Amino acid sequence: MKKFNIKVDGVMHEVEVEEVGTYESSSAPKVASSAPISNAPAPVQNSISPKTKVGEGTVVSPLQGTVQSVKVKVGDMVKAGDVIAIVEAMKMENDIPATTSGKVSAIHVSAGAKVSAGDAIIDIS
Repeated sequence: MKKFNIKVDGVMHEVEVEEVGTYESSSAPKVASSAPISNAPAPVQNSISPKTKVGEGTVVSPLQGTVQSVKVKVGDMVKAGDVIAIVEAMKMENDIPATTSGKVSAIHVSAGAKVSAGDAIIDIS
């Protein structure tokens, strides 16, 4: 067994690797076809549901970031321009305004959710 340090997404991990064969001097190294051994953490799942269909009254995130707060509830009446959510990106809080007037019919995110540009935040009908 040989020990190696590897860096994954800026985090150092120590792994042990077992040699499974020798190399022939005249050919390329042979690669074992077994599952990798790693202490790397599992990928983080996005905290919002899969992409929601965006309709006429859907307010979408204009940028990637973290939802700091949702300022409305389902059933609230809003006017175009009212702040309905705040998304933090690069340590800056960004007000997300309602794009149309109407009644909040669905909320697709909650505080702490990670959003990408174009992700549905709130539906207004």
